[in-house]
Amino acid sequence: MNTTVLRKDSSAPAQPAPGGPAVEHRARGGAMAVIGQIALYLLLAVVALAVLLPFIWMLISSVKDDRDVFTVPIQWIPEDFKWENFSTIWTRVPFGAYLGNSFFLSVVITFLQVFTGSFAAYGFAKMRFPGRDLLFTGYIATIAVPWQAYMVPQYVMMQKFGLVNSYTSLILLQAFGAFGVFLMRQFYLTIPDEVSEAARLDGLTEYGIWARIVLPLSKPALASLALLTFVNTWNDYMGPFIYLTDNRLWTVQLGLRAFIGQYDAESAMIMTGSVLSVIPVLAVFLLGQRYFVQGIATTGVKG
Repeated sequence: MNTTVLRKDSSAPAQPAPGGPAVEHRARGGAMAVIGQIALYLLLAVVALAVLLPFIWMLISSVKDDRDVFTVPIQWIPEDFKWENFSTIWTRVPFGAYLGNSFFLSVVITFLQVFTGSFAAYGFAKMRFPGRDLLFTGYIATIAVPWQAYMVPQYVMMQKFGLVNSYTSLILLQAFGAFGVFLMRQFYLTIPDEVSEAARLDGLTEYGIWARIVLPLSKPALASLALLTFVNTWNDYMGPFIYLTDNRLWTVQLGLRAFIGQYDAESAMIMTGSVLSVIPVLAVFLLGQRYFVQGIATTGVKG
């Protein structure tokens, strides 16, 4: 009886461990993903720092002496912090009145632009009438016309109406905006037409549909328009500069001119006033940030 002895061939390749290369590949992929995220965060941090650098310089300059504001190289940490700048500015000029004037104009103009913009946008988005699209295109085309092109005719018109040196001129000229109509219309297009049709069948008028159905659904877009309009009006310099000559009516942007003389300027006080003027805008943005991001993200989904 022959006995066959089976021997393992030493030259045969060894079997790989179960899942070895796959596990190693996944580990390398996970490491690369982590490195990519770290690199992305570092890049975003550098970009954020570059964006915030002018504001950091403004904040530091607000507690310096005038002679130290524009030193070369920049002195990032002052030798002597002038914290009293934030109390002196209120006595040097009627800064509180300037802030109040800016706030009044910003709130009134923001309210009117949101009201008129949302109302007109409803007509362009949800109502059908001859020439609607052509009229909307012509209205939106006015955004491309620079303000300097019709600045003088506007001033002559306000002067003939006797509205120069009053808030009425600024309010009337800025109560309507093509950009607000465009923004709100794009958002209204994302609301299904079936909602409006059902409301009409229930007996609601177009005014009722706009006020009771469309507006409550448009909070993100309304917040976005309100925030953009408030910041625009608050930072406006040329409008108040042209129409407001009385010091009592000046906004904070005009009030900072009081620190600019014929031969020199109090740079530290200008920076202090600028820091104080940024606080209301920052507060408004932080309060409406969630609605602002949501409104911008959903605007233009359908056109």
